[in-house]
Amino acid sequence: MKEENTTIKKIKKLKRKLYMSTLKNKILLSALLTSTIMAYGMAFAENSVGLSYSGEKETLMNVPISPSEQNLQTVTAEPWYKVSEEGIQLEGPAFDEEGNLFFVEVFDGRVFKLSPEMVLTTILEKNDYSAAGLAIHNNGKLFIAGLGDFETGGTVFSISPDGTDMDVIIDESHEYLPDDLVFDEHGGFYFTDFRGNSSEPDGGMLYVSPNFSEITPVLPNLSIGNGVALNAEENVVWVSELSAGRLHRVSLASPGEIAPFGTAVPYHFTGTPDSMRTDVDGNVYVAMYGQARVMVFNRNGLPIGQILLPKRDEGHNLRSTSMAFKPGTNELFIFTNDGDGGEGSQIFKTHGFANGTPLYSHK
Repeated sequence: MKEENTTIKKIKKLKRKLYMSTLKNKILLSALLTSTIMAYGMAFAENSVGLSYSGEKETLMNVPISPSEQNLQTVTAEPWYKVSEEGIQLEGPAFDEEGNLFFVEVFDGRVFKLSPEMVLTTILEKNDYSAAGLAIHNNGKLFIAGLGDFETGGTVFSISPDGTDMDVIIDESHEYLPDDLVFDEHGGFYFTDFRGNSSEPDGGMLYVSPNFSEITPVLPNLSIGNGVALNAEENVVWVSELSAGRLHRVSLASPGEIAPFGTAVPYHFTGTPDSMRTDVDGNVYVAMYGQARVMVFNRNGLPIGQILLPKRDEGHNLRSTSMAFKPGTNELFIFTNDGDGGEGSQIFKTHGFANGTPLYSHK
């Protein structure tokens, strides 16, 4: 048993070194880690009468990271602001030009504003819209995707930053379940349709013209369309498919029009991908709901890093939903809640590979 514990400690130490090492050292450490794990596994198999958690029961029962993702460059975000002692479903963060951070709460439909002075106010009280995503127009109005009753139809509506002057952009009669949205430089926007399940691909991703008069299906037949984000050049739109666990990369010929042979699925997730953001280098950041982490992909959809949230190994802060870059920086603010686990609803902070993609609100 003493030899077994020593080997486990050695493996954990090698993992820590691997996360913090340079590329050259990563190759050497990765080989050493692999050989150590294999040797340990073979020795343990010879002496064991069955399977064992090997001292990592809580992690393995909650959120073990897939073996193919364990060697990614990894950082842990730090606590930044606690929104509530309760585990409420936060989503849709976006900064305005004054530095206010707006975000929504799904099941009660509330819209919040966190000022640069860290003063939290509610600008839209409880309602039946079930707000799930938020994007800011360059005229300052907040556009909000609402799931409604999650069945018959939701809405996209706009309000002023003080919660007044509501206009409905897409009403329930269209029978979409709008979940997330992003503006392009023309003032049109892409949004995801949250309908369907793993065996019924009824959702999708659509484009709304700048005058809001036309809705064009772009990527239909998704098993719950969820996150959506544009790259800086706006010639690629990314979409996460929640129930099928897929990352879609869609090359555009023009707004709302897919380029010839322009669709691909570069990654299949182990788990549930939620909202996403991009940076100026073309990297894509995807919140992993139920895993307390954000995965990062390069412009081709290959995984290159991950951001973990504190206490994930103990099963806390797992409901990571979304994130926002502070404009003009690589500061990344990640939203999560702990359900009934006792950690409430929080915002964590870290830094991405590059500055966030400039959004329509700041153009």
